[in-house]
Amino acid sequence: MVNFTKPLTDLPQAAQEQYRGHFKEVKYPKPQRLYLQNQSGIEGFDFVVEGGYEGYFYDRNQKKRRVEQYGPGAWFGGISLLYNKGISLQTVDILPNTIILRLTPEQFSTLCAEHPLFRDHFVREFGERMLEPEFVHFIKGATYYPQQNNITSDTFYTQKVGSLNPRELVTTRAQSSIAEAAIIMGEEKTSCIFITDDADSIIGYVTDITLRDQVIAQNIPTHTPVVGITKRDIVSIDADAYIYEALLLMFQTKTRYLLVKNEGSFTGFISRTKLLSEQSQSPFLFIQSVKQATSVAELREKWSQVPAIVEQLLQRGVKSETVNQVITTVSDTIALRVIDDVIHEVGPPPSRFVFITLGSEGRKEQTLKTDQDNAIIYEDKANEHREEVRAYFLDFADKISTHLDTIGFSFCKGGFMAKNPKWTHSLSHWKRNYDAWMMESTQETVMKYSTFFDKRPIYGDFSILDELHDYMDKQLDVPLERFFFNMATNALQYEPPLTFFKGIRTFTVGEQKVFDIKKAMTPIVDITRVFALKHKIFLTNTGERLDALALANHVTEEELLELKQAYYYLMGLRLDRQAKQIMLDKMEPENFISIDSLTKIEKVTLIEIFKVIKNYQMKVKIAFTNTLF
Repeated sequence: MVNFTKPLTDLPQAAQEQYRGHFKEVKYPKPQRLYLQNQSGIEGFDFVVEGGYEGYFYDRNQKKRRVEQYGPGAWFGGISLLYNKGISLQTVDILPNTIILRLTPEQFSTLCAEHPLFRDHFVREFGERMLEPEFVHFIKGATYYPQQNNITSDTFYTQKVGSLNPRELVTTRAQSSIAEAAIIMGEEKTSCIFITDDADSIIGYVTDITLRDQVIAQNIPTHTPVVGITKRDIVSIDADAYIYEALLLMFQTKTRYLLVKNEGSFTGFISRTKLLSEQSQSPFLFIQSVKQATSVAELREKWSQVPAIVEQLLQRGVKSETVNQVITTVSDTIALRVIDDVIHEVGPPPSRFVFITLGSEGRKEQTLKTDQDNAIIYEDKANEHREEVRAYFLDFADKISTHLDTIGFSFCKGGFMAKNPKWTHSLSHWKRNYDAWMMESTQETVMKYSTFFDKRPIYGDFSILDELHDYMDKQLDVPLERFFFNMATNALQYEPPLTFFKGIRTFTVGEQKVFDIKKAMTPIVDITRVFALKHKIFLTNTGERLDALALANHVTEEELLELKQAYYYLMGLRLDRQAKQIMLDKMEPENFISIDSLTKIEKVTLIEIFKVIKNYQMKVKIAFTNTLF
């Protein structure tokens, strides 16, 4: 029998015997990370039998501080369960060949409630630790996250789509009647049926909502072939993709169902409902809560929680490009709620329109230091209605921008937002804008208006932007040497911060030596934009542009790998610093990185990245300016 030491021996003998039987043995043969401070939920109240735990705090430079060993006979988890809402105060690593006995958090809570002497043991221990200044310094971090537990499940970041046991496909042929499809859905108890052609290839799907809105509401006869109501916007994901990638894809495409691929073939499907119910604590439930917000004040509160989500995602090793997408998805969701509310307030638009985002948000590369970059394009109307339509959209844009500013997306200092009458116009006016920027290009206009080549629709009739792209496609057929020369020159404006001896060049802000990470990243964005436009690639995301350029053999596979690694490493560093500035330093985020805050490995990595960027700039010099100097 295991000889339990305090605090269990503080219990009456009967209680000791009762609770011995509740402990579950858990074995950890290999070393691994168990908890990350202030982020991981405690799995239970543990008694170490063999091996042990190493507990410590990470400081701002990711160095271990206040290292403690929990060997055989030690307890772990009581303080975190009692005083930190079940979130681990420390980072905890498991030593090799560890065996522990564990009570569930619920059993521990019951034990504390029934036996005050047992609970008092942790009260005393916590009080003693609070006398240590270093301990106090680090546990302040336990309150970094205002809405605790939006992201607490470690498995959420490691679990793959295939582990959810996707449901087998329920199918019917395109020639089947609507009634036959509905009968199959009823028999299989599914809200989605996939439609196949004569070759058994999936061509689309029908849902219970389709039956309600397009059959019953439209009074379509049920003997009509089901192919007539089939939705064809199929979205699929590989079984080896992570769950968070599947949820992000669902939110971005607004689909309720994902087909699951395994070795190139569709093997099943999963629904958004299943994903959300399987992962009860995730950033995507947070996004869902944003969609349900009912006021500007509530949306402002939601946006204030994003830095904590970003920091937790980065700490768990989620790729920075995915973190960008999470920020963008939250930002888009907020903008959509605001636009819907304003339309409800001022009445329906008098014409078709599209609300577009620009710059970093247009590229889906938004960080935590952000302002508004947006515009409105509306369809051309007859002369007698032109002023009426314009007056509506200017008022509409002003209200949207004002609400977004209140929420936390500050007005753009350069005025690149829809509330500026220059950036709310008819489609024909926007075509003239692009004519001027491309045909009468100067270095000044390119520098000023390059953000308008990173545009993305988020609300309204997206075909309006498609028409503008078609127009730009034709414009790019004519010689535009001066335009591309000026675009390339703009891309060479910021040089990587390298010294002559290949160190990191800094400048002083206050008492710190810093470099501007945004300016360090900008050449990759600008050069990629030039090459994308040159080759008529109208994607906006930098990573997607690079992928498309590599696919068309305009950059090599080696260049693709180096540039994406460089860009997203810088992005991860930038996001991490901004999140810490907001949460720890209680200050507005900025793009300055203190050289003293970097580890030796980070400095070496940055120098290599800056060399990659310098080589990329040489490529644009040769391609567009015909010079090496």
